[in-house]
This record gives sequence, C-alpha cells and structure tokens, in this order.
Amino acid sequence: MMPELQTAPFSACDAIEDTAAQWFFDLRDQICAVFEAIEDESGGATEPGRFARKSWNRHNEDGTPGGGGEMALMKGRVFEKVGVNVSVVHGRFPEKFIPEIPGAAESNGDFHACGISLVAHMRSPLVPAVHMNTRMMTTSRRWFGGGTDLTPTCPDPADTNDFHAALRACCESYDPKWYPDFKAWCDRYFYLPHRNEARGVGGIFYDNLCEDDAERGFAFTRDVGKTFLSIYPRIVRRTMHKPWTEEQKTHQLIRRGRYVEFNLLYDRGTRFGLMTGGNVDAILMSLPPDVHWP
Repeated sequence: MMPELQTAPFSACDAIEDTAAQWFFDLRDQICAVFEAIEDESGGATEPGRFARKSWNRHNEDGTPGGGGEMALMKGRVFEKVGVNVSVVHGRFPEKFIPEIPGAAESNGDFHACGISLVAHMRSPLVPAVHMNTRMMTTSRRWFGGGTDLTPTCPDPADTNDFHAALRACCESYDPKWYPDFKAWCDRYFYLPHRNEARGVGGIFYDNLCEDDAERGFAFTRDVGKTFLSIYPRIVRRTMHKPWTEEQKTHQLIRRGRYVEFNLLYDRGTRFGLMTGGNVDAILMSLPPDVHWP
C-alpha cells in the first residue's frame, strides 16, 4: 500500500501519475513477498531475512515539501543485501540541472517523478546480482524509462538466455524493434569505459519512451516489472542451493567492486537522486555490503 506522501502542487500531475505511483508501490509489495518466500525456502540455521521499511520525505531547495518515498531493505540467507525503493517526488530542479532534463526548461524546472528501484546482491556467488528500475517523469513533457540487467559472478548461459528471452517476449508484444534497441542501449549504458568491460550480461534499458502515448508507455513499464517478477525468482530458486567455493566467493567480492565503480561514477539514477535532494541512504542502497579490490 502506498503511504501518505506530501501532495504535489505541480499542475501537470493528473490521474496517470497517481496510477503509476500506486503501481510502483504495489509492485514493491509483490517483489518483497516473493523474496521473503525465497528466504523461507532456503533453510539454514539463521533466521530467514525480512524487509525493514523506512519512509522518508524530501524538501525542495526553498524548503517547500517535495514528496518522498519508502525504502525496504533486507539482509538474509539468500539475499545478502537487497533494497527495493519507491519514490514519488516533485518540485523544481536546480538551475544547473535543468538543461539535462527534457522539457525542464519549458516547465521552468518544475517536475514530478515516481518510480521503483531494486538492487539485489546475493550471498551465493552462483546466484547473479540484479538491478531493476522503472519510472515515470513529467516536466512539460511526460515519458517512461527504466529496465533491468543481470550481473553474475559466475555466468551461467541458461540464466542469461532465460533472462533475455523473457525480456524479448515482453518487448516484442509491443514493438519488434524494442528488444534489439533496448538491449543495445543497456549494453552501452552498463559499461565501464575506464576498464573497457561490461558490468554484467545485460538486459534492457529504455528512456524517453512514449511521450505521445502515456497509456502505452505505462502499460509497457508495468509489464517490464511483471516480467522481472516472473523470471528473476526462477533464476534464484534453481541456483540458491548449489554449493560454492571460497575462491568463487572471493571472485564475487572483487566483481562487486565493478558495481561500486559504475554506480558512483556513471549511474544516472544516483546522480538524479543526489541532484534533487533525495534520501542518501536510499540512493546508495545499490552498493554491496562487502567488496574487495585486488
């Protein structure tokens, strides 16, 4: 259920913003329930993980209310650290940030944004880490963006193929060009140029989608969330009981360093949150709990 948040005064907000925001909170609840069920199935001497939720509010630079969100964080037997954040924020972009956002100059910097962001770092090095984010942005224009990508320590062709097949089916139900386009966009985006390597095995990434058809953009964004909820738990369940070695765990901790480097140096969501006065703990939730650099 969506908690009560500060009401947005931005005149561009209407029913679809409310509908999208409610969906992001509903998706969060579904994901948390499935992930907690996986914890229950894992067995072990320790207690299964449970999500702890914490609400937060933000303020604009002039002190006016600017919405907020809720952070859900779990540390468990299967999920070493997983965060699922939802936010509904509004206000005015800082002047130096306005030129970077489509339609922000025409809206005098006013914006409304809502979305969900998830990052899971797994205890087993055989279970791939994952990221999923979908969002809706309104300035003088309105669009959707997001995607999901898989970051394994020990890549498994079956995991990679099934993950991409699910995303391909989701995209092709809307437009046959979307999957190859969004896959290529993901490969370009989740890339570390200073290391000349990809962060993981990819997925899809899209932005500025369906400015002329909000209902279609929202429908696709909703289906991306449903697809993630369908495929990723299956990947986790078929791998989480397999034994792993200390050498594989060490390799996982080193690979996590790449995740840190990308999110702090290149991730647009991190920059957007920090530039708009978001909750720092929620913004940096994506960082892994333990990491090694050689």
